[in-house]
Amino acid sequence: MNTATLSLAEQIHRRLAEKLHTTLLEVIDESHLHAGHAGASPTGLGSHLRVKIASPLFTTVSRVQRHRLVYDSVQDFIDQGLHALAIEVI
Repeated sequence: MNTATLSLAEQIHRRLAEKLHTTLLEVIDESHLHAGHAGASPTGLGSHLRVKIASPLFTTVSRVQRHRLVYDSVQDFIDQGLHALAIEVI
């Protein structure tokens, strides 16, 4: 499937699964909850995401390093307008 046809949440899901070898991964678009706030998307999609994630790469690193791994994996999406990414390491 062409990534152009995938939602932002689906694209990020694919990226994190590939880069971080996730054992649990849920990407939730919460943009609609932030309508009218700074950085909110006019479409109500793709500006505020929540990631619930588990990876074997997280077992030997600190909480800050886990978040850095996630942010580094999706930096290009942030550069393209992803406004907020909440990370829950499970």
